[in-house]
Amino acid sequence: MKAAVLNSIPGVLEIEDIEIGEPGPREVLIRTSAAGVCHSDLHFMEGKYPFPCPAVLGHESAGVVEAVGSMVHYVEPGDHVITCLSAFCGHCSQCTDGHMTLCENKATELVRQPGEGPRLSRGGETVNQFLHLSSFAEMMLVHEHALVKIDKDMPLDKAALIGCGVTTGLGAVFRTAKVAAGESVCVVGAGGIGLSAIQGARIAGANKIIAVDMVESKLELAQAMGATHVVNASKDDAVQAVKDITGGGVHHSFEAVGMKATAEQCFSMLRSGGQATVIGMIPVGTKIEVHGAELLSEKKLTGSNMGSNQFRTDMPRFVDMYIDGRLKLDEMVSNTISLEEINEGFDAMKSGSVARSVIVF
Repeated sequence: MKAAVLNSIPGVLEIEDIEIGEPGPREVLIRTSAAGVCHSDLHFMEGKYPFPCPAVLGHESAGVVEAVGSMVHYVEPGDHVITCLSAFCGHCSQCTDGHMTLCENKATELVRQPGEGPRLSRGGETVNQFLHLSSFAEMMLVHEHALVKIDKDMPLDKAALIGCGVTTGLGAVFRTAKVAAGESVCVVGAGGIGLSAIQGARIAGANKIIAVDMVESKLELAQAMGATHVVNASKDDAVQAVKDITGGGVHHSFEAVGMKATAEQCFSMLRSGGQATVIGMIPVGTKIEVHGAELLSEKKLTGSNMGSNQFRTDMPRFVDMYIDGRLKLDEMVSNTISLEEINEGFDAMKSGSVARSVIVF
C-alpha cells in the first residue's frame, strides 16, 4: 500500500510502498477514506516531540472496516469508523475512573508483542506506527479500542476532523473546562482546534466568545463559527483587549497555538476564579511562567489531553451535531488534497493560510 513515511527528523514525508499485516486478535483493518493534516504531526516532523523513524504519521482519520481479527465484536466489515489516538485498555485505574485519554497501559497492551511481527513494515524492516494509528496511508491496522463506529450518513471527509481537532477543541470546552451557559470565553489561535473550541463555547451557551489570532481571514472564519468578538494580536495587546471587552477578564481562556507566550497570555486575561486551559502542544522542555500572587485570586492553569474525551460516547454525539446543523465542519476544510500533495499541505499549514487540509483517498 502507499503511505507517507517519515525517514528522518527533521524531515519531510516520502510516498512509498510499504506492507501492512493481517488483523490479529482484537485488531481491525481499515481502508482509509480521509485524513486531516494536523499541526501535531508537524511537531514530530520538526523534532519538537521525539519519535523513532521510519514512521508513518497521521492520526486524524476516518474510513471503512475492511476486515477484523478474532475476538472483535464491536465492528464488522463495511462499518464506517472514526479513529482516535486516545486508544484505551479499559481496565487500568485511569480508564475505570473515566479518563481514557490518560490510559496507563496503551503503550504495552495496545501494540503487538515481541514475536508477533510488526503491523507496518518495509522490505522486512519495521515501520513505526504513530499514536497507534498511522493514517497517512491507504490502510490502517489498529486495536479495536482505537476506533468508534459512526452513522453511515456522515461524510467521511468531515468525520476525519472529529478524529482529533474537533474532539480536542469541543472536549476542552465540554469536558476539561466545563464551560457553563452565560460565561465568557477567549480562544487564542483560530486554527482547526481553536475554531472547534469556539464552536464548543457557542454550543455550550457562552455569552462573550472572543477569538484571538494574527491572521484576519482566520478571525473572519472564527466569527462564522460563533465568535462574538475578535482581536488581531498583530495590531493590539491581546490581554488588554480581552479585559476591555469583558470588563476585567474572562471566565475561561483556551490556548490553541502551543506556545509559551500564548499560554501565559491566557492566564493573564482571566478574571478572578477563572480557568486557562492549554490545548496546544507546547514543545518539550519549555517552561510556563505565571505570576504567583495571582494564584491567590484562585486563577487556574490546566492542560487538556485530546479534550479529556470519552470518544466512544463523544464522537457519535458530535456526528449528530453535524447532521443536525449545530456543528460546522464543511467551513473548516480549506483544501482537499491527495496523499502525494501532503508536504504541500504542511507548507500551507506553516504559512498560516488554512484552517484544515484534508487528504482524500
